[in-house]
Amino acid sequence: MPESTFEIQVPESLLRFGYDQAEIQRRVTEWLVLSLFTEERISSGKAAKLLNISRVEFLALLRGYGISFVDYTPDELAEEFAAVEALKVKIAK
Repeated sequence: MPESTFEIQVPESLLRFGYDQAEIQRRVTEWLVLSLFTEERISSGKAAKLLNISRVEFLALLRGYGISFVDYTPDELAEEFAAVEALKVKIAK
């Protein structure tokens, strides 16, 4: 994948946490992709591809950061719960 180079300024105090240039680059890329995903500008599949990981690994990354993969509205969530209850009744019969 083609790449572009940007110069960013990082406060020296952040470097005291033990991050080298490669780790900072990885984290900035990860942050940007997560931002695009949470802003609903890219899909989880595209996000995974941009990070060179599988979609399952991306979903695990979201979970690790406490980011919801599915962001239901209250009405959508109520519909999902109703569907689950209907399935439970159907299975119990």
